[in-house]
Amino acid sequence: MHIAIALIAGICLAAACGFRVFVPLLVASIGVHLGWLNVGPGFNWLGSDWALALLGVATATEVAGYYIPWVDHALDTISTPAAAVAGTLMAMSQISGITAPDGSPLLPESGSLISPAFGWIMSAVLGGGAALIVQLGTVALRVASTATTGGLANPIVSSVEHAGSLILAVVAVVVPVVALILTAIVIALAIRWYLNRREKQARVEPAYARARTFTRMNPHAAA
Repeated sequence: MHIAIALIAGICLAAACGFRVFVPLLVASIGVHLGWLNVGPGFNWLGSDWALALLGVATATEVAGYYIPWVDHALDTISTPAAAVAGTLMAMSQISGITAPDGSPLLPESGSLISPAFGWIMSAVLGGGAALIVQLGTVALRVASTATTGGLANPIVSSVEHAGSLILAVVAVVVPVVALILTAIVIALAIRWYLNRREKQARVEPAYARARTFTRMNPHAAA
């Protein structure tokens, strides 16, 4: 697998895990099963029948859960570390398949140009990092949606996230170069959403602290 294509596909699939943990895994599983996606040694299990079945059930459960009020917030709490793990896995499935320009592995024992240890480190930094950035951005967006609409708009946000994860994962499998552009846009938006949330927290917390201090110093004022 060419190093550029492997890195791009791995990072883009990982970033899609930031929207939903299991959707990109299911897309990758289908891609491997149909022969549309190449993976490194040790990851052919993604295309197995049992992997397709399990990931299909997990995806349906995850997607449905985001339409249940307040459950979506619980899922966000669980999904943050899970997205980083899934992103690392998706990146490694591609990075572990990198070979030399002539198609031969420089490390015959691993079947790859990259050593397993270095591959996992790269995957954690690039794949896990991309997934985590997108996940934190979506959490910030959901918090803003809850604060401004009381959670009424959360199903719409969830639908957009489902679509974003599916589209990004499919494009990563079919046209990785285009997926790279989409991933760059998604990461930029996620960073913006996260920074906006942090900025709002920074404005609110001092005011809250001042109010508590005033109440403690003037107990009769609260009454």
